[in-house]
Amino acid sequence: MTSWLYGAALVVAGLAAVLLVVDLIRDRAAQDSHYIALAVVELLMLVQLVVGVVALSRTSRDIEGAVFVSYLVTNAIIPVVAAFFSLAERSRVGTTILLLAVVTVAGLELRLWDVWGGPHA
Repeated sequence: MTSWLYGAALVVAGLAAVLLVVDLIRDRAAQDSHYIALAVVELLMLVQLVVGVVALSRTSRDIEGAVFVSYLVTNAIIPVVAAFFSLAERSRVGTTILLLAVVTVAGLELRLWDVWGGPHA
């Protein structure tokens, strides 16, 4: 796993979280801009899934491969599931669902970094 991809994922998830918090404070339902931000997060998670699996296959580190891949797959699924739930709930709750999704993605990113072994990428 590369440190630039890890950093980009955290930055994008953080920016999406800020956008969502601002709109929650303004009492707004989920907007197109929220779904665009979530799509960017999803695209980044798919790239990370591919890069992570390739890096895992090429590394000689002692890594729990099943745990690592399960975190990668879960990170790729969370934005999609959150978007569906948010579309089903077209109120402020939908925005909250999206916020929980990006915070969960950021949390799983931190855990992925620990599983990978930190800055030795």
